[in-house]
Amino acid sequence: MWQILGEEALYVEFADVFRKRVTELASEMEDGQRFVDYMKDAEVTHLFNGGTETHAFTIRPDASLTPEDIQYMSDIILAIAKADLDRYFVSLEGNYQKCIVNIRTDEEPELIGKNRTDGYGSGKIYNQIIDSLSKPGRANDSMI
Repeated sequence: MWQILGEEALYVEFADVFRKRVTELASEMEDGQRFVDYMKDAEVTHLFNGGTETHAFTIRPDASLTPEDIQYMSDIILAIAKADLDRYFVSLEGNYQKCIVNIRTDEEPELIGKNRTDGYGSGKIYNQIIDSLSKPGRANDSMI
């Protein structure tokens, strides 16, 4: 059975269980309530790379957080990881699973759909890359 920070979870529950467990563990720490407050409105997602068997949790807190706030959140995550070395972030049948935690407030452009970010439609995002590769004086080894 899978476990997230010591609590059993089904694969589809990983993000929710991760959010629940980190907020529970942070609330027990000194100054942990600040972390809990940041996590209230944060979006948490989980991805699993089967090739490398690595789990990735992404925390997207409010975009108004300062770099110091993000550093504080990462310090809490590290403290949780170090607090109980016998309890893994993710384990399968008691065995360690690799895990990455990303905390980010940047917004990715939406390339398609009704809320598409201006200037990113029709491949325009790639024009600068293509331009730089096709300028005179730049060797293109693939053409030789």
